[in-house]
Amino acid sequence: MKESSSYHLTKILVTIGPASNSVDKIQALIDAGANCFRLNFSHGTQEEHRKVYENIRQCEEKSNYPVGVIADLQGPKLRIAGMPEGGSRIASGDRITLKLGSKTGDGKTCFLPHPEIFAAVQSQSILLVDDGRIRLQVIECSDQQLQAQVLVGGVLKSNKGVNLPGAMLPLSAITERDEENLRFALDLGVDWVALSFVQSPEDLEKARKLIDGRAKLIAKIEKPLAVEKIDDIVDASDGIMIARGDLGVEVDAAEVPALQKRLIRLCRIKSRPVIVATQMLESMTASPTPTRAEASDVATAVYEGADAVILSAE
Repeated sequence: MKESSSYHLTKILVTIGPASNSVDKIQALIDAGANCFRLNFSHGTQEEHRKVYENIRQCEEKSNYPVGVIADLQGPKLRIAGMPEGGSRIASGDRITLKLGSKTGDGKTCFLPHPEIFAAVQSQSILLVDDGRIRLQVIECSDQQLQAQVLVGGVLKSNKGVNLPGAMLPLSAITERDEENLRFALDLGVDWVALSFVQSPEDLEKARKLIDGRAKLIAKIEKPLAVEKIDDIVDASDGIMIARGDLGVEVDAAEVPALQKRLIRLCRIKSRPVIVATQMLESMTASPTPTRAEASDVATAVYEGADAVILSAE
C-alpha cells in the first residue's frame, strides 16, 4: 500500500457493488487509495451487506490502516407502478391520467401508489419521471387522480422514479425498510449513516434518536427544499453529501455547480465534512481513462475544499 494514501486531504469514498465486493477487489481498492466504503442499501440483501462489511474489515486489519464504512439508506423513493412490458410511449402534447393505486397502466393511464403525491401537487405543478427524462404538467388534481399534459415525452416504464420539484412531501425521510436497515447497519458497526431525500432539519431528528450516538449522521442534499433550509440542516447533521444526481433532476443543470460551490463553502465555515457525489468518473465504467471534463470536475471539488468525493458505478 502506498503510504501517501493515508494523507489525502480529500478522501476517496468507494461504492461497493457486485463487481467489487470480494476481498481481493476491496484490498486492491484500499491499496489504490480508497479511504472509505459505501454500502448502498437501495440494493442487495442484509446478508449480502454483512458479507461485504466483513470483507472490508478483514482488508482493513490486513492494511493496518483505518477504513470508514457508510450505510446509505434508500429513503422514500417515489415510483410509477406497473406498466406493460417494454413500457408505453407518450408524446409531447398528449394528455395522461395518473391515478392512486398499484394497478398496471398503459399509455393513457398510469398508477402511483403514493397518496403523498396527490396531497402535495397543485394545478401547474411539474412531475419529473425517470430522472427528468419525462416531464408532465398537472392540469387538474384531486386526492385520487391527476390530469396532466406531457411536456417532454418518452417511454413510460414500470418502477421509474417520480420527482416533484419544489413540493414539500408529507413523508418521513426514514421508511420502515430504512429503520430495519439502520438497526442492522448499526449492529454491524458502520461509522456513518447517510439519510436520503432530507427536506428539513426535522427529518434528521428521528434518525439521530435511532442512531443514539453509535454512528455519525450525513444529510444527503438532493432536493431544492433542502437547499432552502441548508443552514439548519448542516447544523443538525454531522456532515452533508451533495448528491448531484437527484439534485440535478429537480434543479437546472446549470445551477448545480454554483450550488456545489456554495454548499462546500458553507460546510467549511461551519466545520462540517462535505462529500461530493454522482458521476465523478462515470465514463470509466467503459473506458480506462476519464474524460477531461471529469478530471476537471474532480479537481474542482478538491480545490473548492470538499472533504471527500464518491465513486459509484466506476
